[in-house]
Amino acid sequence: MKKYLITGLLIWIPLGITFWALDLVIGTMDQTLLLLPESWHPDRVLGIHIPGLGIILTFVVVLVTGLLIRNVFGQRIWAQSEKAMLRVPFVGSIYKGVKQVSDTLLSGSGNSFRQVLLVRYPHPEAWSLAFQTSVPGEVSGKFDEEYVAVFIPTTPSPVNGFYFYVRKADTIALDMSVDAALRSIVSMGVVADAEPATLAPARPMPD
Repeated sequence: MKKYLITGLLIWIPLGITFWALDLVIGTMDQTLLLLPESWHPDRVLGIHIPGLGIILTFVVVLVTGLLIRNVFGQRIWAQSEKAMLRVPFVGSIYKGVKQVSDTLLSGSGNSFRQVLLVRYPHPEAWSLAFQTSVPGEVSGKFDEEYVAVFIPTTPSPVNGFYFYVRKADTIALDMSVDAALRSIVSMGVVADAEPATLAPARPMPD
């Protein structure tokens, strides 16, 4: 009986969490419908409630926002608005932190994770997955040899972690995608790719 119960849990737990996450996302996006005049609400127009219509409006809002901000006039307006927001106590601190994280994960300008590395952490006999990021110019000029900036995420929540500067010679570059590394970290190593990660050919293992 125990094995049947475990089998059932293995089926329903992933399904339940997946449906809960979808319901949360769809419900949140449906809140964008409140931006429309009441007479335009789909529930009023169609006479029935159809979940998920807010996804369409969210997509349109995000797309139009991107189109407006991409031009010079829109960039100037947003830059001034952002400066004003950053001056607001408490709100500015929250916004700045969230923006830095989103820029790191989504930006295509070179600020995103560049490569998956192995670094010695939390002690010299252990290795941890890390993501290579950018070293500020002011910092890189203080080193006599090449250093890289790495972010070491925690398990199972990769949004938290540690940020270090380490010698490039003391890292091992992996032929692993960022997505694959994140899946491994979130699942605590339970979920792994079918193909094992390989070392970059020019990267010898440090002593």
